[in-house]
Amino acid sequence: MNRISGEQHSGPTRRALLTAGAGAALAAGCTRGGAPGAPAAATSSGSAPPTAAAGGLTPGAMTLFKDPAYNFNGLLALGGSGAGAAEVGEVLTAVNAINGAGLTAQTYVQTFRALGDQLLEAPPGAPADAQTKRFRALRAAQYYGQALFFVLGSDDPGSEEQLYKAGRGAWDTFCGLCDPAPVKANVPYGATPLPVWFFRPDTSGTQRPTVILTNGSDGQNVDMWTYGVPAALDRGWNALVYDGPGQGQLLFVDQVVFTPTWEKVVTPLVDWLSARSDVDPDKIALTGLSMAGDLAPRAAAFETRIAALVAMPGCVEPWLGFPPEIRKILTPDKQETNDIWNKEVVPELPPDAADVMKKRFEPFSIPAMLEARQGKLFTDFYTPATRIQALTITDVVGRIKAPTLVLDYEGEQFYPGQPRRMYDALTSPKDYLKLTAAQGAQLHCSPMAPQLHCEVVFDWLQKTLLDR
Repeated sequence: MNRISGEQHSGPTRRALLTAGAGAALAAGCTRGGAPGAPAAATSSGSAPPTAAAGGLTPGAMTLFKDPAYNFNGLLALGGSGAGAAEVGEVLTAVNAINGAGLTAQTYVQTFRALGDQLLEAPPGAPADAQTKRFRALRAAQYYGQALFFVLGSDDPGSEEQLYKAGRGAWDTFCGLCDPAPVKANVPYGATPLPVWFFRPDTSGTQRPTVILTNGSDGQNVDMWTYGVPAALDRGWNALVYDGPGQGQLLFVDQVVFTPTWEKVVTPLVDWLSARSDVDPDKIALTGLSMAGDLAPRAAAFETRIAALVAMPGCVEPWLGFPPEIRKILTPDKQETNDIWNKEVVPELPPDAADVMKKRFEPFSIPAMLEARQGKLFTDFYTPATRIQALTITDVVGRIKAPTLVLDYEGEQFYPGQPRRMYDALTSPKDYLKLTAAQGAQLHCSPMAPQLHCEVVFDWLQKTLLDR
């Protein structure tokens, strides 16, 4: 696997690169994850554009939309069907409606938001029982999340917080109807506590292994359901879902951006779990999806109570997830950087690429987020860019002591080469596994195969923590 170099190379002028290269790359290559996350029109979990890195990996029926960014998000929604977090017919009907109306951020947001609204209303036929209401709410959370991802490029970017709250409300409704319902709590973290949802198989109080599920840069709680909660419960594990800084409530409502010291986020979670009688404190695992494939390893490098770690995928330099044309804007001098951004780049940046930058930078800059909600592009490039750079963990991976599984994906379009870099740098017991197109598990976070993804992760966790 080719490694990525952060070195800069000579070539065309910055303006030429931005107008002919980076604009197109950003417009095509930003999806969530995450995530990235992940994935927004981009996700801060991103990197090389899918058109370049993943061409040919979504053939035939796997191409829901011609635009790779929208297609990736649509595939994530479709993949959630196996966990009840979407319905195949609903997603494909929405895809047809969007394509019929003409694919834009507005049609995407409008269609998925309406679908979320519809699912929170009474279904046709007999009155809905609790189970029907439960999974309709979960699917609504998925569809609101789909709309939220592109809302900054829509006609109503100012509705971002409202749309987040709609999805959060649907998630909380779903959780309240689970049996047993997850324990909801606020775990202390600086001035802004972390909202957590603690799922357990039953209320017997039996001491169990527990997995902390860490989201990426632009995923929602429903993604943690798809990528871990049912898999944990079915195997007799507890599962903790949480919003950290730069995520969910902390970003969209409390206005707290990402931190490079993720151990300060995970340590209070481990404290909270260890105080519970139904948690085995010696069997607490940590997973990181999309950009959290950087965050979770950072935490495990310093929080020694983590008994097993899974990076999905491994990531050591999130800044490399941005096209080189964008990275070249950043210089050591703040004024020089912002002059380049505002005078050379912004005037030439296509609207779709500008929308991508709004989304990708908002988890690292509250001013950027608030300006985006007003339909404006941020003027301070330097501050959020340096915050993203600060997430680099190349100097701490060797500190990790916990057994670690590093996942990689064929056609990984956001962090190509980085999973192998992490694996090579680890000194702890380690495994590396690449999911492939032959399995239907290609692309960042295997959007079409989350069930297979969970099987791989939890088989490894079982072997590592319980069968030793």
